[in-house]
Amino acid sequence: MSFDVAAEAYDRFMGRFSRPLAVAFADWVPVAQGARVLDVGCGPGALLAALASHTSPDQLAGIDPSESFLAAARARFPWADLRHGSAEAIPFDDDDFDAALAQLVVHFMTDAAAGVAEMVRVTRPGGTVAACVWDFAGGRAPQSTFWSALGSVSPGVENESRRTGSSEGDITGLLRQSGCSDVQEAELSVAVDFASFEEWWEPYTLGVAPAGQQLARLADADRVRVRARSAELLPSGPFTITATAWAARGIVAD
Repeated sequence: MSFDVAAEAYDRFMGRFSRPLAVAFADWVPVAQGARVLDVGCGPGALLAALASHTSPDQLAGIDPSESFLAAARARFPWADLRHGSAEAIPFDDDDFDAALAQLVVHFMTDAAAGVAEMVRVTRPGGTVAACVWDFAGGRAPQSTFWSALGSVSPGVENESRRTGSSEGDITGLLRQSGCSDVQEAELSVAVDFASFEEWWEPYTLGVAPAGQQLARLADADRVRVRARSAELLPSGPFTITATAWAARGIVAD
């Protein structure tokens, strides 16, 4: 899935959560100093920024199918090798990296098994492949309150909870299927403060990701109903949203 939106809109929608998650994810993997690392689905660069504090910036590379996201990432990280491409066909050679990471990407892959297999292909034997996805199935994603409100107005909405990677054990299963050993799983949580309900609501009106896209397709009256239900579920402010992601890592076999 490619996000055909401006990088600034995505930053406003998810950046407040993806940036602290990236720090926790890079710490947990962990990434060794001097390692050559690939960020699969790099987007505007939240994970690249975190990885730059772990290894030499010129050792970082990334791919993304969104031209707008790549343009933003290239402007922010001119030292990284950033290429247009998908997880299912990574445009790098075999055994090119010490580690390949994917943050908030597996559930958007057209073929998650093929995408993880490609991450393994470009990682040297003994290297690390890791990914993380919000716990949509457990109702612990940043968007979970929104999905609850939207579902009350539009039953049967696609709330990302059935996507591969969104449940406990999904990513570990993909890593084992790809031949990785020493596969481990963890929960990574971040907390984001909001000064008001309006500050929380506004990013959903930007048409970003499945949440914003589905809201935009509703009739005006239904969008008003979703907003009203969301306001019932949240304080007027200030408040904190805590979100949790499932993370998994494995070692590429010799």
